[in-house]
Amino acid sequence: VQLTESGGGLVQPGGSLRLSCAAAGFTFNTYEMNWYRQAQGKERELVAAISSVGEITHYADSVKGRFTISRDNAKKTVYLQMNSLKREDTAVYYCKADEVTGRGRKYWGQGTQVTVSS
Repeated sequence: VQLTESGGGLVQPGGSLRLSCAAAGFTFNTYEMNWYRQAQGKERELVAAISSVGEITHYADSVKGRFTISRDNAKKTVYLQMNSLKREDTAVYYCKADEVTGRGRKYWGQGTQVTVSS
């Protein structure tokens, strides 16, 4: 099982980034997919979630209207489009998979750093 995040980097306030998380080794379309983030010295928090076939999404209040989560089940990839980035969005962003049926298995990616700074 593998979740591989990419797309992080350094961006100026007001800029945009698109994160990707490629999945392998499990049945992707039976998992809810989530993006979490953890800023230095803070607890990990849920940023956005998307249901197994993409019909339902959920966002943290802090990112509503700026971030968009989507998924392509054919490519086994989930995305996080981040617009109007703020300094407080600086964090390591993690992808997480939650099995919606069966044994309720969960998998985490290794994370990708997003830094918003001028």
